[in-house]
Amino acid sequence: MKPENASDKKTRRSATAKSYDLVVIGSGSGMQAVENAIEANMSVALVDNGPAGGTCLNLGCIPSKMMIAAADRVMEIREASRFSISAEITGIDFKKIMQDMKEAVVPDHRQIHQALQSDGRFDYYEGLGHFTDDRTLEINGQPIRGETIFIASGARPKIPDIKGLESMDYLTSDTVLDLEACPESLAIIGGGYIAAEYGHFFSAMGADVTVFQNQQRLVPTEEPEVCDLLAEELQKRLHVELNAEINHVAGNNDGVTVTYTRKDSGSQKQIQAERVLVAAGRQSNADRLAVANTGVQTDENGFIRVDSYLQTTCKDIWAFGDANGQYMFTHVANAEAAAAWRNAIDKENKPFDYHAVPRAVFTHPAVASVGMNEAEARKTHEVLVGTANYDDCAKGMALRQDRGFAKVILDRQSLNLLGFHIIGPHAPVLIQEVINAMAAGGDPGLLVGGMHIHPALSELVMKTFSRLG
Repeated sequence: MKPENASDKKTRRSATAKSYDLVVIGSGSGMQAVENAIEANMSVALVDNGPAGGTCLNLGCIPSKMMIAAADRVMEIREASRFSISAEITGIDFKKIMQDMKEAVVPDHRQIHQALQSDGRFDYYEGLGHFTDDRTLEINGQPIRGETIFIASGARPKIPDIKGLESMDYLTSDTVLDLEACPESLAIIGGGYIAAEYGHFFSAMGADVTVFQNQQRLVPTEEPEVCDLLAEELQKRLHVELNAEINHVAGNNDGVTVTYTRKDSGSQKQIQAERVLVAAGRQSNADRLAVANTGVQTDENGFIRVDSYLQTTCKDIWAFGDANGQYMFTHVANAEAAAAWRNAIDKENKPFDYHAVPRAVFTHPAVASVGMNEAEARKTHEVLVGTANYDDCAKGMALRQDRGFAKVILDRQSLNLLGFHIIGPHAPVLIQEVINAMAAGGDPGLLVGGMHIHPALSELVMKTFSRLG
């Protein structure tokens, strides 16, 4: 057998499968399980195709929010006139903004990668693993077996079947991070969180942006009135084409021509853009693991099926995070990782509770929500609904916020919280006390029992309860 050298000492090349108590696939939320296994003196293997640290650190939450922070500052300057302040932006160093983002992310990635390679408490298999049977994975020709297997393999950008796209040098949420110059014009295919956030970013950077959404609303999982206000506000600085079906894209000397049909009118139109960004959702990486070689089933969209305990259709194989597609947020993946450990290893056998899952869209204005929307709630509950505008509270008035609002949905009989939705400044922060109250049982008394600083934006949350109907 060839001896291992320093660069591959953690990569096993023996043809004999090495057995472990636990095999973890994915170094994002999966690292929680690795650390727990080490503490429990279990033998554990980590299989990861990179980038080390997972999507959030390298390609998702952290880099994108660093970019969006710059866009938020741009918008504050552009909107300074509402405070009777004259201000202008004399320049935007796009290359430096992207460089700053990478300088913050890359060192963490390198540190994590080096730590994985050097940590002798577990075996690290760097490469794309695939199942050969229910308990066996093969990585770089080396088979390994796990008594228990955790799949935290994440997801990747979903590429829609659009004529001409296959031959196009399009951008995704992964590759957009490598841009060094801001395109003069950008067509964004998609209307979800990623499309809305990058629409905000690139329009703030000075690009002429068009967002193509094939549904009636942007971020359609949010409350209709939230979606409508977001579209109205974004329309002030970029083009939002709703009910737009992309027919084909074609490259030319001027960049890209996008041909689309308005589904409401049937009219066909074209726009010209320098670049195209595909932000049409995410797809599970489960297919790359060859789960078809196991008893693990996937749904019609390719996400791994799990029960309420996060176990797959194959005993002792569990899946969490983007791989199962329940809620594709890092905070959910981390919570699921902890729950999978408790159920699989500690035998807690407790269903995962999704009723208080929070979500946010880091656009301008920002959006945050938790729980049900009104239509969902009315299917199973008699409800009370209350709304309050930002300028209904003193701080919102001081901030000249005349469009944003918050909305609460309660069960009419128990008065328990069913859902809460905010669009406006600091929405992802303001909603946290509601999230905590819902997670603790949903009693509004957990919100109203404490004093709220006056004048502060947190009073907005309380204002919604004064207008229930």
